[in-house]
Amino acid sequence: MRAIGPGAGEVAAPELALGCAALGNLYRPVCDADARATVDAAWDAGIRTFDTAPHYGLGLSERRLGAALRDRPRDAYTLSTKVGRLLVPHPQGGAGDDLAHGFAVPATHRRVWDFSADGVLRSLEASLERLGVDRVDVALLHDPDAHAEQALREAYPALERLRAEGVIGAIGIGTNQSALPARFVRETDIDVVLLAGRYTLLDQDGLAELLPEAAARGRGVVIGGVFNSGLLTAPRPGATYDYAPAPRPVLDRALRLQTVTERHGVPLRAAALRFPFGHPAVTSVLTGARSPQEVHDTVHQLRRPIPDALWDELRAEGLLDPRTPVPSATPGGRTAPAGHAARAAGAASFEEPS
Repeated sequence: MRAIGPGAGEVAAPELALGCAALGNLYRPVCDADARATVDAAWDAGIRTFDTAPHYGLGLSERRLGAALRDRPRDAYTLSTKVGRLLVPHPQGGAGDDLAHGFAVPATHRRVWDFSADGVLRSLEASLERLGVDRVDVALLHDPDAHAEQALREAYPALERLRAEGVIGAIGIGTNQSALPARFVRETDIDVVLLAGRYTLLDQDGLAELLPEAAARGRGVVIGGVFNSGLLTAPRPGATYDYAPAPRPVLDRALRLQTVTERHGVPLRAAALRFPFGHPAVTSVLTGARSPQEVHDTVHQLRRPIPDALWDELRAEGLLDPRTPVPSATPGGRTAPAGHAARAAGAASFEEPS
């Protein structure tokens, strides 16, 4: 069993990780004090896994997360960031904003796709500087969908060398689709997959190939986007599904899900949080927050007991395939996969953008 970080020993996969896109002003500004308070609340709630990326707020998320963790013992938490987008100074020097990419920050830099070996090294070096640390526990290939061959031939081998040298503890891939990470699981010695939005109450695409492959090979899968960008927290007209207004049939299905869960006294968001843990390949769920209140609510919902009868009714109503595994009635009543999954303890997205 390979440990995540140098000298870290064996690390048990946590059930909840904090995705930090909101710290980069995702969609709307978050002040420095609220960003810090959010990380502090997560720490106080027992969360020890934090995920960020250069993409999130053009480095703002990494800087804020690093500052919030600076006084914490480095061996006490797991930190993941991502590679694949280099931040290059914008020729107009921040004259506009970055809202076209989803972040309410000045456009001081532009993103350049780069999955070359040199690009990976440059990306990690810049991330370490912004975070103020000398290592990250997990480095994730970030959305290499259109760059799959370069990511396999150049970026992955570079990360493998860094893992062998102890600069990183584990290698991951983070995507919003399941086919490419399934290929990485088959063809590489990758440790973890961050799958966003493709294993939820509304979309179980990951069950077809990725999750069985991961379970068979002892690789860990972290599920992000469990609320499908908001629809599974409060389904209503105008709610978003995969970062766009939910189509009417999808909204109707979410409303039917909510009717069933509430009939059993369970908020829909609680069932959405717990659902992924039914599969043995799933090591943790990653969610985001922009305030201490959101952190507290997430932790509270994850701890809610969910009766087996709720899952039975979802199946009876045709809202869940009878073959889909479901979690036990009480939180924590599950067994994580062995082997590579132990290295997956830090990887993450919540409703993280790609």
